[in-house]
Amino acid sequence: MSGKRKEGKVRKISGVKGMNDILPVDAPLWDFLEATAESVLKSYGYQQIRTPIVEETALFARGLGTVTDIVEKEMYSFEDALNGDNLTLRPESTAGVVRAVLEHKLTYNGPKRLWYVGAMFRHERPQRGRYRQFHQIGAEAVGFAGPDIDAELILLCQRLWDDLGLQHIHLELNSIGDAEERSRHRTDLIAYFEKHKNLLDEDAQRRLYTNPLRILDTKNLAMQDMVNSAPKLMEYLGRKSLAHFDGLQTILRDNNIPFTVNTRLVRGMDYYNRTVFEWISNELGAQGTVCGGGRYDPLFEMSGGRPTPACGFAMGAERLIELLRAGNTATAAESPDVYVVHHGKGTQLEAFRIAETLRGTGLTVILHCPPDGMESSFKSQMKRADDSGAVFAVILGEDEVKGGYAGVKALRSGMENNQQQVSLDGLTDYLIDQMVGRDSSCEQACSCDHIALPDY
Repeated sequence: MSGKRKEGKVRKISGVKGMNDILPVDAPLWDFLEATAESVLKSYGYQQIRTPIVEETALFARGLGTVTDIVEKEMYSFEDALNGDNLTLRPESTAGVVRAVLEHKLTYNGPKRLWYVGAMFRHERPQRGRYRQFHQIGAEAVGFAGPDIDAELILLCQRLWDDLGLQHIHLELNSIGDAEERSRHRTDLIAYFEKHKNLLDEDAQRRLYTNPLRILDTKNLAMQDMVNSAPKLMEYLGRKSLAHFDGLQTILRDNNIPFTVNTRLVRGMDYYNRTVFEWISNELGAQGTVCGGGRYDPLFEMSGGRPTPACGFAMGAERLIELLRAGNTATAAESPDVYVVHHGKGTQLEAFRIAETLRGTGLTVILHCPPDGMESSFKSQMKRADDSGAVFAVILGEDEVKGGYAGVKALRSGMENNQQQVSLDGLTDYLIDQMVGRDSSCEQACSCDHIALPDY
């Protein structure tokens, strides 16, 4: 037996299934989506709210309903080992926003328009555009009772699609009325499905007495004819619910927003009432819904607060990213303004000083740091400078440091390509002037491409 001991190989840990990394190459597209959404939401007077990703499990069980798919089998719930609290990673954000509004008395001075962005968690089967950790952008209009706010949220979505350059997203609407109207419809719906129990699939039979409204939303083709003939909730709506729905449609038509009334459009959460809507794309296959929303007036009382009308939506960021990719949406790579090259004894400290000074003016600067810790050749540094996408290379050698100047070389086309010698005292002003001149010329006709780098 040899005296050498074979050491065990350390297991490489992979990411959790359905929880994906967003890599730097994808970041510009995410930034574009989130920045555009923030701009549109702010233009309608919505203010951002940030709530924790962990809430008490009871918050979701109370608001979403204990017999919904989310609560029954999709939530990531656990007991806090330190104090025994029952906690859940948020599967959606509306319940948390309502909790925050009540806890901090945000509607004390009147209604509020709020928006959020963040990660949600559901233990679903990962599929295209649908993951266990996913991201939503949403809005909640709290304290508004009329159909005008429902319409405003829909118009806001349409403006966002336009600003993102997304097409072929269509709107479906329905009204699910109020609790008493749904109760009468529910009784007749159960009686109807009982007569056709032999046609119900496993999911439908499980929902028959707990959440029969969801059976209307089935995707099972074998059940379609039977479901199409089921009692229509619209036929049970009273005067107030119908007037609300008519008011919404009037505003949408007046603003040239096309829509389809889909009487089978429902919600799985118990807190919804009256208006429900979905924006649907035909470019995502079965997972075509990119945004869903509606009115949830009962949720505040269900959460222990006073009756408060509210309406909102949530859109899936991953699905919107898919649409942006499919439409070849171009986003600029995140490139620095300046790449600082330094080579030779005594140049490193001066390079750090220059980089920090330039960053202090608002310029983005990469300071060359050799990957292996050893000094890199001048040629390899210049290659990295060009590959970074930087507009300028600031070059420091021993002669430059001794002479009190730096070399400045433009790396993009459309700019003067000759290397300039600029005093260290005037370097900041020179680069800012050059950047301003470049920006103004790019506004007229930008051709910011890579140039062939001379062989140093």
